[in-house]
Amino acid sequence: MNTLKIFGLFLKLGCASFGGPAAHLGFFQQVFVEQKRWLTTEQYAQLIALSQFLPGPSSSQVGFAIGLHKGGILGACAAFVGFTLPSFLLLYFLATVPNSDNAYLLAATTGLKLFAVAVVLDAVITMGKNFCTTQTSVLVCLLTTVMILVIPHPQTQLLALCCAAVFGYVTCKEQSASPISLKALRPNKVPLLLFIILSAAALFAWDDLSQLIASFYYAGLFVFGGGHVVLPLLQAAVPHVSEDSFLVAYSAAQAVPGPMFSIATYLGAIAEPTNALLVATLATLAIFLPGFLLLLIVRESWHTLSQHPRFAHAMSLVNASVVGLLLAALYQPIFTSSVQQPLDLAIVLIGFICLRFLKVKILFLVLAFVTLGFVLHQ
Repeated sequence: MNTLKIFGLFLKLGCASFGGPAAHLGFFQQVFVEQKRWLTTEQYAQLIALSQFLPGPSSSQVGFAIGLHKGGILGACAAFVGFTLPSFLLLYFLATVPNSDNAYLLAATTGLKLFAVAVVLDAVITMGKNFCTTQTSVLVCLLTTVMILVIPHPQTQLLALCCAAVFGYVTCKEQSASPISLKALRPNKVPLLLFIILSAAALFAWDDLSQLIASFYYAGLFVFGGGHVVLPLLQAAVPHVSEDSFLVAYSAAQAVPGPMFSIATYLGAIAEPTNALLVATLATLAIFLPGFLLLLIVRESWHTLSQHPRFAHAMSLVNASVVGLLLAALYQPIFTSSVQQPLDLAIVLIGFICLRFLKVKILFLVLAFVTLGFVLHQ
């Protein structure tokens, strides 16, 4: 697969993917599973499950893995750069030109957040049909949704997935013909070595700049649950940035498309205004890097385990639990932050009909919803 083609596809998604990780996964489902058929639904669900078990930016890890699957390590890098570049440029601009008029950006965001509701709804229905095919899987899906809505804590997601995996492993009745080879479960050595070196080097940061970048690296390493969860760690990473500036950074990261982890771009730029571009770039790379390295380390082992009957049964229930995660995210925060009046809901339903039944291309729908955003802002 041409690396430039991978970059171009992810760049388009990076320009339109509003709504947070769940919406991003919905866009990926539409483009790479249903339209391009780069992955089967099962392969895609396995990538989502793996990203949920690893620390780091879950939707960006899935995008990175899709690029890796299609174009090797260059394809993975192209996917990351394409998907992240729009948010990087927008947040860098907002950080370095703080008095700029962002009314147009806010208007576009209004429409695209409504489109995100339709995209995630479509993803929930599609994945539900594939993975919630038994009473047990439906029950796991709904219990996951209930857990996350009742206990809205970042670690609840990981707990729900672990419970589904353990339950699936224990209740599997099929016996494996041969045990899992320990050799097949060995981690990928090159990324493991790089991960160890970088993690150790970050502990011995020698000056203010290297300590700042190390803080972003460890913020990306120790976070489960996506972008919103990284905020407390980042606030500790840049203590000399005022609380008001931090809240502005948070709002800006929510207002632009792409991964929430791109908030590191804004914080890096305002932390070192005299060298804003360099520090913003290093901060952005540092916060994403550990999650990508961990994915490279365990990806092959994860694939090997998926061939084992007990693990495969466990993963089938984890996939059902992932549908529950998306269903919970569809309500909170995607629906609650986007649909404020009956007209909003009507627009979402029209978008869903166009997407699912009329098969209108995503690019046309994005343009239509951006236009609607401007109309609603009048």
